[in-house]
Amino acid sequence: MNANHELALYYRPTCPFCIKVLDFIDRKSVTIPLIDISQDRDAAATLIEVGGKQQVPCLFIDGKPLYESSDIISWIDEHLCR
Repeated sequence: MNANHELALYYRPTCPFCIKVLDFIDRKSVTIPLIDISQDRDAAATLIEVGGKQQVPCLFIDGKPLYESSDIISWIDEHLCR
């Protein structure tokens, strides 16, 4: 379920804030395309191009970045878990 939004979660597996978001997604059985920036240099460059920084986690919602694990979790809970 994506609630008619184009979504992609950019993350790094060693990032504790990313792990927090990934754990929430797993618990809620939400499916979002995941992009590991430590394995994909183009994805890391995309973060800088679009958002001006290489901060993760970053949830792209219809091409717009949303940062901060708590904000991402709140958005997912509101839009994808109800």
